[in-house]
Amino acid sequence: MIDTILKIDHKLSARLLIPQENKLLRSAAAFFAHSGDSWFLVVGLFVIWLTSKGFWHVTAALLAGSIVFQACFVLAIKFLIQRRRPEGEWGEIYRKTDPNSFPSGHAVRACMLAVMTWGLYLYPLCWILAIWAPLVSLARVALGVHYLVDVAAGWLLGFLIGITMLQLYPLFVRLLPFVF
Repeated sequence: MIDTILKIDHKLSARLLIPQENKLLRSAAAFFAHSGDSWFLVVGLFVIWLTSKGFWHVTAALLAGSIVFQACFVLAIKFLIQRRRPEGEWGEIYRKTDPNSFPSGHAVRACMLAVMTWGLYLYPLCWILAIWAPLVSLARVALGVHYLVDVAAGWLLGFLIGITMLQLYPLFVRLLPFVF
């Protein structure tokens, strides 16, 4: 059963690959794929945290902390499962630093952030992230660094982590008042 699912996953993922010749589409996919990098998002949120007060200060801390937690949690799952990334050329940095693909950390992070912005009523940001999250996730498949199942599992995990972080938010504020 699992072998059948993995074969279908390989076949469908291969169909979504953007050919090397399509430079424009590959560049757009690379932009979205990199826009979900954790370091990029954490640095941006850190700048917001440093330069703001009140709601945005607290929100930036919550989102950045959630990204750090999510990245560590996903890395542990990846090392436990050890599903190899698809063969390919693009994404050398990912292939070297993290050779495992299941689940997609980018998909987890993008979905988690989208869920959290909805839960925090951050309009219109939540709408933007609702569009951005699938673009980030599918770009990872289109560029050959993930399979569709990696992304689907990432969305499910991202949803669950996002909901959990929103529920734990008051506890974080009480335990870490110097951060919030």
